[in-house]
Amino acid sequence: MADIHQLILQHGIDEARRQAITRHERAVVEAAYQVLGDETEGIGFTYSGFALTSLPHKEQSETIWKREGHNLTLILQSGVDRQGHEVGLPYGSYARFILLFLQSEAVKTRSREIELGRSMQVWLGRMGLSIGGNSYRLVKEQAKRISLCRLTFYGGLGDQQLLRNGAFVEGAITMSGTPSQPSLWQDRVRLDEAFYHALCDHPVPVNEASLRAIGPRSMALDVYIWLAYRLHALKRDTEVSWPALYAQFGSGFKRQRAFRAQFLESLELAVAVYPGARLDVHEQGITLRPSRAAIAKA
Repeated sequence: MADIHQLILQHGIDEARRQAITRHERAVVEAAYQVLGDETEGIGFTYSGFALTSLPHKEQSETIWKREGHNLTLILQSGVDRQGHEVGLPYGSYARFILLFLQSEAVKTRSREIELGRSMQVWLGRMGLSIGGNSYRLVKEQAKRISLCRLTFYGGLGDQQLLRNGAFVEGAITMSGTPSQPSLWQDRVRLDEAFYHALCDHPVPVNEASLRAIGPRSMALDVYIWLAYRLHALKRDTEVSWPALYAQFGSGFKRQRAFRAQFLESLELAVAVYPGARLDVHEQGITLRPSRAAIAKA
């Protein structure tokens, strides 16, 4: 589609909807419209390491996860429960949104102590992720996996460890209730000290309206956060090859060709919720261009 933001601003949302033919194009139009119409510009935050690497999109049979991006490597290891059984790696959109809430609150309050109670449930609902019925078990499971996993970030080209054998939180993120009557989260949780300091030293501001417009599309979330981090920091045009994009975002795809089609859809959605993003797609990959911040207050 043509520049979706200009189309909406110049000809209106009805004309943009009329031109959207496929389901994906309709999703892009609605996402762009949501962000253009948002006046609150709520700010969220994430650690810069997750702008260059990512969690799995789907459940993994392996217990160790490795992702690489722009001279950074993430090693994520499954934790074990009381019986010594592997609980599995956190994955998907719910894991990402739980972590986004925890990180955003930590940066805003400048504290490792995060108040949960009803606040996280309300925030997840505001992001379009309900907690009840089938989603209750998924949310509870992702919280457990986040609580128990271990992570290490390597920087540069050698063995320099930026965050060694760390964790997301101390203790556990728990929720009481049943699928039919989900109750509140525990009162509070404390971020792991090393992870908290890494986050405060290198936070990436993101637009909550953009996160909400993307919703439960984990790759699009990753691509948006990547653009929010890289575009604003660029001093000149930068090429990113398809092999590099595949290494960072291509988990679950055996062939680069299949990955490319899915990535381009995620990229279109990410650009739709980031009106200031400037980039070009070509046969060799993507050219990133210096752009204004993803959120004006940043």
